[in-house]
Amino acid sequence: MRVWLVSVAILFVLVEVYLSIKDFILPLPIYILGGAFLAIASNYDKGIMALFRQQSPANQEIISQTATLVEKQALNPEKSQKS
Repeated sequence: MRVWLVSVAILFVLVEVYLSIKDFILPLPIYILGGAFLAIASNYDKGIMALFRQQSPANQEIISQTATLVEKQALNPEKSQKS
């Protein structure tokens, strides 16, 4: 009988806690601060100075052309020589 009463009491407490959490809404600034905290925590290994340090132009990648346009050759070389 004691186990049954304890089980019912625990179930009652869990249901009440669930219902109170379900109706609980956090204000927007709490979400903003939480997002900022997660961003800082995820980039913690880079260090705080990495946010303020800019790459010098020597360290930046240089974009260059990697393909060229090749004109289509005539299928019949004899015709292309006559014209």
